[in-house]
Amino acid sequence: MTMLFNIYLKELKDCFRDRRTLLLTVVLPIVLMTCFVFVLEQFASHGKNEVYTVAVKQPFDEADRDIFANYKNLEFIEVNDPKSAVIDGRAIIGLEFSRSVTEVEKSNDTMEITIIGDVLSQNSGIVMSNIESALSDYEKTIISERLQQLQIDASIMEPFSIAYEETIEGDFSLAMIAYLIPLILAVAVGMGAGPSAGDLFAGEKERKTMEAILMTPVKRSTLLMAKWLTTTTIASLTGIITLIVVVSEIVLFTTDLKAAISLGEATYIVLITAILTAVVYASVCASFLMLTSILAKTVKEAQTYSTPFLMLVILPAMYIMGLGINELEIVHFAIPIVNLFTIFKELLFGIVQFDHIAITFISNLTLTLIIFIICRILFMKDRWVMNS
Repeated sequence: MTMLFNIYLKELKDCFRDRRTLLLTVVLPIVLMTCFVFVLEQFASHGKNEVYTVAVKQPFDEADRDIFANYKNLEFIEVNDPKSAVIDGRAIIGLEFSRSVTEVEKSNDTMEITIIGDVLSQNSGIVMSNIESALSDYEKTIISERLQQLQIDASIMEPFSIAYEETIEGDFSLAMIAYLIPLILAVAVGMGAGPSAGDLFAGEKERKTMEAILMTPVKRSTLLMAKWLTTTTIASLTGIITLIVVVSEIVLFTTDLKAAISLGEATYIVLITAILTAVVYASVCASFLMLTSILAKTVKEAQTYSTPFLMLVILPAMYIMGLGINELEIVHFAIPIVNLFTIFKELLFGIVQFDHIAITFISNLTLTLIIFIICRILFMKDRWVMNS
């Protein structure tokens, strides 16, 4: 045990002497998560304090403007050609009425309305949605007035009313956080552990120093365990630093994201579980990177083998994003890598299910053990540890 600990410390010190390891373990997570937090905060608060310009065709009188009185973020400018104003960038969307609102209210005719905008633009989409909502409300008012003139109860046009009730509290910002945090965590852990894993095995073979190490009286299983512990430690540190950075920046530097994540009394349990989940995932990632490094003869070859694994995390991220909390099943927590996203989705919505947490940990640790056994079998054979 003392020999194992000494080798582990020696390998760990050697890894942290490497500037690449320090960069990917400490600096990269801070940069990635800082960019992520502020971009997501901008996304979450987007449109709340913005004033959007709408180009309307002359004339546009007070009665027309009253339709949009509840939307204080809309500013109207009168132009001869609203479409040209949108193309020139003077307005976010254009609006054309075939006749004035006053004329429509006095008659039973229909007014044609044309909305000009870019459906691919987020800002344009926001404004178009506001315009459509305002026009829909005004349309109901006109219908009600016309029915009253005909002495018909307006309720006849509303056979039912729709009310929406959410089963889970949260908004789109929280859903995006639950998607992006584990995704960036997975990428950061893989990138942080990659250089050390590649150097500890493929690097030793490439430098022709593996033979000298194996000639020492230390058992190969002890060497393997020390190298695995080194890689797992670096991967875990990367994951923990990533989580600490994102939590700190959300709490200290954001408003909308901080309001979106309201964990209440479960805050500390969620944080501890998130850190432990990151460590468990780091062990899986470190084991796989160690396996690819043992199979490779050079560091570059090891990176080639590990790249598909690092890209693989995108697939479960996209799959889990489309599932609601109530749609998550036991199988989602039993599949390694997939369960990283499912457990974070529950945690960020303030849900702590200890059976789900246990299944997640057991499945990941089982996979870690299986990969480690495969690595040990390979490491005991000269064919895989000698660069020949």
